[in-house]
Amino acid sequence: MLKRYPATFSVLLLGAAGGLFFWARPAAATPAGEAPVAPAYAACPPSPDGIGKTFHGREISQVMGHPGIGWLERTTREKEEAPAKAIAMLQLAPDTVIADVGAGSGYYAFRLAPLLPQGEVVAIDIQPEMLEHLTRESARRGIRNVRPHLGTVTDLRLPPASLDAALMVDAYHEFDHPAEMLASLRQALKPKGRIYLIEFRAEDDAVPIKPHHKMTEAQARKEFAAAGYRFLENKPGLPWQHLLVFERP
Repeated sequence: MLKRYPATFSVLLLGAAGGLFFWARPAAATPAGEAPVAPAYAACPPSPDGIGKTFHGREISQVMGHPGIGWLERTTREKEEAPAKAIAMLQLAPDTVIADVGAGSGYYAFRLAPLLPQGEVVAIDIQPEMLEHLTRESARRGIRNVRPHLGTVTDLRLPPASLDAALMVDAYHEFDHPAEMLASLRQALKPKGRIYLIEFRAEDDAVPIKPHHKMTEAQARKEFAAAGYRFLENKPGLPWQHLLVFERP
């Protein structure tokens, strides 16, 4: 089994001696179009790969920062994850403005950019080191429509209704403030804007990824419904991952 710490969006963990506990009353699912309810955070004993904080019953995973660029750019990634197929499945219009949330090394951003000649990839990360790498790579590759953008663990820091879509690849399960991030995304997306969520399939024991770095479709749908999103489909065909599509009503 691979030692999986694949943060394309590296999260700052909050804590102190003895641990920091997060309590909130459980949140029920929010009907599409209505404002989301209070975050469903709670505490749990930290597992070896978790942070001791749960969201809708799921313990949030630990993360890996910018030293993990080698994992993101590994030569076996196309064989294992088929990112070229995943990108084709998005079927983006050439003028799409899409956020790559947790862009990391820019693996997806630089492959999306040529498909959007009238559009833009907003490559969001919270680590300045990742953004510096993105800036250098954009210059080296001569790509002008990838825009590195610094976010926070709770806020994308984007104008309202500025995005047509957002992509999160193996990143969402590591957000330590997922409710706040989903709310920030909701604000940044245009009406009918879509979120493409790519996560390793937890339903499949044959996927050689640590359990905390996988998600089930049911869990993802629960969390996104509570944040006010509408589930559209799960696109099949990737070797190890779900490609779940959600819409802002």
